[in-house]
Amino acid sequence: MQHLEQETYWTLLREFLQRFINLSEEEFNQWKPYFELRQFNKKKILVHKDEIDDYVNIVAQGLVRKYMKVKKGDVTLQIAPEGHMIHSERSFHMRQPSEVVVETIEPTILISISYKNLNALYDKYPLAETLGRLFATEMYIIKDRRFFEILKKSTREIFLDYMKTHPQMLQRVPQKYIASYLNIKPETFSRLKHLLKTKV
Repeated sequence: MQHLEQETYWTLLREFLQRFINLSEEEFNQWKPYFELRQFNKKKILVHKDEIDDYVNIVAQGLVRKYMKVKKGDVTLQIAPEGHMIHSERSFHMRQPSEVVVETIEPTILISISYKNLNALYDKYPLAETLGRLFATEMYIIKDRRFFEILKKSTREIFLDYMKTHPQMLQRVPQKYIASYLNIKPETFSRLKHLLKTKV
């Protein structure tokens, strides 16, 4: 993985925050010390099951997966590429042992804020509380949209829609993770991938 200059990561953070609120350069510089850059190798578990998650993370470089262990293996709940936020939400916000595992798929650099720092940011800057509310709202909307898409769309539509919006994922993510995330049986996923290649 080619590492970017540190200042580039802070630019990525500011661009991410600007999607939700209008943050001046002065305000951003006041907020920046609350965040930290964290670097991990491939296949590094960031949050173990039954561990309390202490960080909200924005993927600056790399790829991270969130999954739940089940009897027959595991179920992928989220695949987060660059520019996406990932953490064990219930564990982080309710300070409970995590039911999910968060693990890197590639060598990864995260822009993270700890639970302690996030609450300190909320206490000092009212605009940060607004940002937190907007984050939470977006997460609810994304989860709702995903739930309804699975109910309303055919397996083929779900597959094609995901590949259209995430064309690089087949090269970056093991097929079984994508199939699990899309709630598609591995053999069905393989068939759909073959048809997609034939079509292209």
